Amino acid sequence: MNWLLAAFLSAFFAALTSILAKIGVKNVSSNLATAIRTVVILFFAWGIVFFQSGLKELGAISKSSFFFLILSGLATGASWLFYFYALKVGEASKVVPIDKLSLVLTIILAGLILREKITIPILIGSILMTAGALIIALIK
Repeated sequence: MNWLLAAFLSAFFAALTSILAKIGVKNVSSNLATAIRTVVILFFAWGIVFFQSGLKELGAISKSSFFFLILSGLATGASWLFYFYALKVGEASKVVPIDKLSLVLTIILAGLILREKITIPILIGSILMTAGALIIALIK
């Protein structure tokens, strides 16, 4: 499978996740909903690693990679807690576009931290994504 198909499948499942989460969080605290989702993901991810014999690789992870993966996990947890709270109190059709501004923030951080090149087409696309998200979420 190439990266483009994987990215589209990721987008599809992210969209499905938003709808299912909005339905699921209706009569549940957003923190409890996040915890339940996290446990499911924990078993799902470790199940895949186990069945693909990936446990052998665990000892080969460098301390640096492990450290940044832990930081990434903490950032994911924070993101999910705020996302589920926003879904609980807001409309999915307005929460999700703002959440997806993570695309633009990722481009900015990739330029600043990873020194990735931000070209004119990337800049224009980022401006359009930001405008689109704000129009969808904030204009009545």
